[in-house]
Amino acid sequence: MTETLALDRASASGTAAATDADSAARSRRAARGASTVRDLLGRPGLVVSAVWILVLLVAAVAPTLFTPVDPLETTGPVRQAPSFAHLFGTDAIGRDLFSRVVHGAGLSLGAAAIAVVVGLLAGTVIGLVAGYRGGWVDAVLMRFTDVLLAIPGLLLSLAFVVALGFGTVNVAIAVGVTSVASNARVLRSEVLRVRSSVYVEAAVAGGAGRLRVLLRHVLPNSISPLLALVALDFSSAILAISALSFLGYGAQPPTPEWGALVANGRDFLATAWWMTTIPGLVIALTVLAGNRISRGLSNLGTAGGAR
Repeated sequence: MTETLALDRASASGTAAATDADSAARSRRAARGASTVRDLLGRPGLVVSAVWILVLLVAAVAPTLFTPVDPLETTGPVRQAPSFAHLFGTDAIGRDLFSRVVHGAGLSLGAAAIAVVVGLLAGTVIGLVAGYRGGWVDAVLMRFTDVLLAIPGLLLSLAFVVALGFGTVNVAIAVGVTSVASNARVLRSEVLRVRSSVYVEAAVAGGAGRLRVLLRHVLPNSISPLLALVALDFSSAILAISALSFLGYGAQPPTPEWGALVANGRDFLATAWWMTTIPGLVIALTVLAGNRISRGLSNLGTAGGAR
């Protein structure tokens, strides 16, 4: 009987300890969540940037929520200034500029997403293999990234566009190639740190294959700094794609794309400033918002690591 009572008391104590541990874990998670909310509220620029990007994403997915006007149809007078009827004015043949900007969000953001994915995937493979294998493999891959870094981004993009051909998708791929080197170098530096960790050595000693070690242990613990660059790469991709479209390598008329919209209005700067200024401001705000989000994510990641 005495032993039974002792076991019951021990079991109750263990249950209470587990409950206390769970409560403490929930309290810590709640405190971290509250701290994150306070950090966000203390950074109004970050909140505004996130809201702006969210609005653009909604416009890219469902542009008719913002305007029912067909971006390819003439709906007003030629080169009419911004008004209640046409918020952004009209272009050289009377098309509603607001509708064209809204519908152009899908093309511009979609192309930027393709560029980010291309740079992220290729950079991840190169950085992961170079950092884990080392030796001559690392040397060859890093010299390849040095060559990419030595060529100006716009010039490298133009070279790939000429090789692949004109079009939004080809421009996006060309822009994505320019970010491969930086992504590879960031991931390689993290892999060099992680591959000597105790859990990686334990996985190898336990008989795990090289591919399993890479995908299950090295990559998940190395990818965080690279993911923090996604917002920055996204902003850079929008700017580069708009520049190439401005030069005529991207979407062809009458397709509404932000860089092409700026190019279409450059001949009317003196008489219809809104045709270039408003799409240009949209591009600038998007780039600035992406940069602000990237900086905010980096700061939050640093704070989280410090905690």
